[in-house]
Amino acid sequence: MISKYILLAILFSAVVTWIPRVLPFILVKYKGLPPMVERFLKYLPVSIIFALILSSVTNAQPGRLPSFRWLDLLVVFPTTYVSFRYKNLIATVIFGVVLAALSRLIF
Repeated sequence: MISKYILLAILFSAVVTWIPRVLPFILVKYKGLPPMVERFLKYLPVSIIFALILSSVTNAQPGRLPSFRWLDLLVVFPTTYVSFRYKNLIATVIFGVVLAALSRLIF
């Protein structure tokens, strides 16, 4: 049986996690953003995606230079082509995941 303390801790954690994710959407909907912030945010998704890709194709260890996971790096190029060619995020993600799985299966 779950005690009230654990249930309250779970509910409080859910609210604390939910607020910073939903509050910006609510504020932007009613208040809007300054034009300078909107221009900055246009580049943010590209930089986040690049950082995620770079962290997934490199091995970083303290005291050593980063090394590449060559198989994963080779999957990035055809996936990037599909991304620019079709401009469909879902298709790009599915293509990249399938290509990565196939390359790991084969090699």
